[in-house]
Amino acid sequence: MGLTVVDAGVVIAALSPQDTHHGAAVAAISTAIRRGDRLAIPASALAEALVHPFRSGQAVVDQVERFIDELPATVEPLTRRMAHAAAAARASNGRNLALPDALIVATAIVLDADDILTTDLGWPSVGRQVTVVGG
Repeated sequence: MGLTVVDAGVVIAALSPQDTHHGAAVAAISTAIRRGDRLAIPASALAEALVHPFRSGQAVVDQVERFIDELPATVEPLTRRMAHAAAAARASNGRNLALPDALIVATAIVLDADDILTTDLGWPSVGRQVTVVGG
């Protein structure tokens, strides 16, 4: 039993059957749950995953919220320690690590996560195991 941090792209893909990464995202989340992992979704990733639903209406926002509530997951708030870890990750990786991704990495560092699930192929080495879903 460990901890897996979930990036916004994985949440988005899992919720959207037409997304290219849908099957892989659902499988990756299911695998982590079967392993007994606890899932952590950084609040920044939840905000990112909610942008399109807010454009689409409350029913879609509610669908995302139900999905999150049904997972064995916590939504992790951004702390000062995470902000420092994100800044350090950005400073050491330059433009190769966008701030939203640095916040995911920082959450994994501070919570001592075993894995990060993402759909993004472009991440540099971040000192944590990163599983690219659907890549």
